[in-house]
Amino acid sequence: MDKPKTLISIDDALALTANEVVENHKQYGNAGLTTLLSMLGLARKMVRAEGSYIWDSDGNRYIDFLAGYGSVSLGHNHPRIIEALNKVETMPNILQISLGVMSGVLARNIAALAPGELRRSFFCNSGAEAVEGALKLARVASGKTQIIYADNSFHGKSFGALSVTGRDKYQKPFGPLLPEVKQVPFGDAEALEATLRNRDVAAFIVEPIQGEGGIVLPPQGYLADVRRICTKYDTLLILDEIQTGLGRTGKMFACEHENISPDIMCLAKSLGGGIVPIGAFITTDAIWQKAYGGLEKCTLHTSTFGGNTRACAAGIAALGVVVEEKLNEAAAQKGDYILKKLVAIKEKHGAIKEARGKGLLIGMEFNELSGGILNKISIGAVNALSKDYFAALVSGDLANKHHIITAYTLNNPNVIRLEPPLNISYEDIDYVISSLDETLGRFKGILSAALGSAGTVISSFFGKR
Repeated sequence: MDKPKTLISIDDALALTANEVVENHKQYGNAGLTTLLSMLGLARKMVRAEGSYIWDSDGNRYIDFLAGYGSVSLGHNHPRIIEALNKVETMPNILQISLGVMSGVLARNIAALAPGELRRSFFCNSGAEAVEGALKLARVASGKTQIIYADNSFHGKSFGALSVTGRDKYQKPFGPLLPEVKQVPFGDAEALEATLRNRDVAAFIVEPIQGEGGIVLPPQGYLADVRRICTKYDTLLILDEIQTGLGRTGKMFACEHENISPDIMCLAKSLGGGIVPIGAFITTDAIWQKAYGGLEKCTLHTSTFGGNTRACAAGIAALGVVVEEKLNEAAAQKGDYILKKLVAIKEKHGAIKEARGKGLLIGMEFNELSGGILNKISIGAVNALSKDYFAALVSGDLANKHHIITAYTLNNPNVIRLEPPLNISYEDIDYVISSLDETLGRFKGILSAALGSAGTVISSFFGKR
């Protein structure tokens, strides 16, 4: 196909049909992802969002139980965030020769909420960028170069963040990655201590709960052991709270479940109130001074868009909503409610291997399946889908038949994440649970689930030929 020779305006874009949206992505974006979403019946044109709901171009309303991988913790288009953006709409948004009013206030507010001695923030645009900055900070402040990370972890897909992400699928195509990085088992404090004994490690980066790894919780006491070990061997502890932070797990920060504080903490996702992208890393004054203190070092790490007025105004408002509405407490209560319901469903249906999580960061892992005879007639496609994407098939069924948005975790595609806005209603929670129960019941067990879902995919796939 020839390249396009005309431009489409915003007004014209709003008038596109769902098929035209799909075609744009097929021709000019990620065609493989477009095909996958189309096969699962998820390639829809979404036109409106409010609170926990999203509407497509056909007028269908969906309950968002994914919340932008945790970014939309306050629900879509929260009025407090919109109001904050309106209040700063005439202020300079990106101005590098002045000190931003909003960035200074947001840094102060984060320091007021952050655990321990965490005080100085650097603002960027995403979680991966926050991780990049944290790794640089650890190396320059410690004077060491080695970085240790956990297996099954996920810290982002930019080069440095990918180097400390524990899945070969994402690392191998881009090797060699950063030198002097090493992986240790997640949840194994003894293995970490053995790795740090030489006192030559700059930092250990770890998630308090592995999100993309499949919502994996470490053993109780692990984070406290990690804190003690890192202090003992003069290694900086970087906690990636990009997905777990700001109330998601029932505490403002997940590390507070074990009453510890890191040397460096990464934030992003929900910090922008679900509307504006923003990331940050925060550290102690002592570490900051070692790395970037004084005139000579203050510009060693910068970001053109980091700390812009609109993003920081959204962050100020988002933190205010979480604190004032006690959404961390709501997350704890609603998470316990969901987990109890999921345990009952697990006992009823054979497809679920385990339900686990903390607060409103919950994972539902399925048993691996096989496509049987349908696998043969689809030349292996169903077996691959059932093995690696069964959770995606369930997500597709929930979206198509019940209008519920969920997704699988990147490092473990057999896990559906349940990660709704923190202010989700109990009525919507009950609907999601009953819909899941109905979906798994209709599939009639593990084998029937594979065959039923595979049949849907095959019908959809061959029906489009």
